[in-house]
Amino acid sequence: MESTHHVWIEKYRPDTFDDIKGQDSIVEKVQAFVEQQNIPHLLFAGPAGVGKSSLALVTARQLFGEGWRQNCIELNASDERGIDVIRNKIKDFARTKALGNVPFKIIFLDECDSLTREAQQALRRTMENYTHSTRFVLSCNYLSKILDPIQSRCVVFKFKPLTREHLITIINGIATKEELTIDDEAKEALCEISNGDCRRLENILQSCAAVNKTITPDLVFSLAAVARPHEIKEVLELAVHQKFISARKKLLDVMLQYGLSGIDVIKQVQKSVWDLNITDRTKVKIIDRIGEVEFRLVEGSDEFIQLESFLAHLGTLNELQ
Repeated sequence: MESTHHVWIEKYRPDTFDDIKGQDSIVEKVQAFVEQQNIPHLLFAGPAGVGKSSLALVTARQLFGEGWRQNCIELNASDERGIDVIRNKIKDFARTKALGNVPFKIIFLDECDSLTREAQQALRRTMENYTHSTRFVLSCNYLSKILDPIQSRCVVFKFKPLTREHLITIINGIATKEELTIDDEAKEALCEISNGDCRRLENILQSCAAVNKTITPDLVFSLAAVARPHEIKEVLELAVHQKFISARKKLLDVMLQYGLSGIDVIKQVQKSVWDLNITDRTKVKIIDRIGEVEFRLVEGSDEFIQLESFLAHLGTLNELQ
């Protein structure tokens, strides 16, 4: 079958403006630029898997038609992040004239928040010097890492994570085309795990479909390496009620079953805290502690010691009140 030979994130990548979900106001504005055949420099900012790259490629495809690949170059700044890329590849492409009726080319620079400061300075000068023949479309995860002079030369669009409704639409569309059976509970699991990231959603869905055409919540959680929320909640409840040994054992079982790292666990714990039957004040104290544990884990502390310390701390909260 065709689906077994394609990665779904590419197979189901949007081809037109109408295919892009969850960013209606941004799409509407960019589409207006394309219809006028006059676009400014664009800067797309937002989390992964929400349509930044797809919109950039759709823009080029709609602007140039069949010959869009001759008039558009795509570079990933996380691979080529030095000043030489700006001086050589980008300048060489920018100084040549566009083919066809559109008077400019497009340079799509993905993940440009990975560019070094020197490379961004060089990019700023290049944007100034080749405006007559080139438009830049930049994308990044963190707008704060882009120099202000570059931001001021672009129209900035801030993308947001896809809503549950949009994710369900995508799931239903893929399920129909791939002949999958997905119940409502499995759809909710996919939405929860993907957290508004369409790319992650499609990757998990393809992994599940390779195992079984009937997608169940258990299959979703196991392949996504994510524990079921009620299991994490059970660990927290045991710890809060001072059943430290049971909480520790349950946590280790969950980590081994799903192959979770310390960071994976602490991120799921952060979501589950709000479902506990404790006072808001206690929840705030726990969140404060979670931030401290997460920092220590990122810095390289032993994850089992940190997680045990966290569970032990939960057991002392009733005494502190």
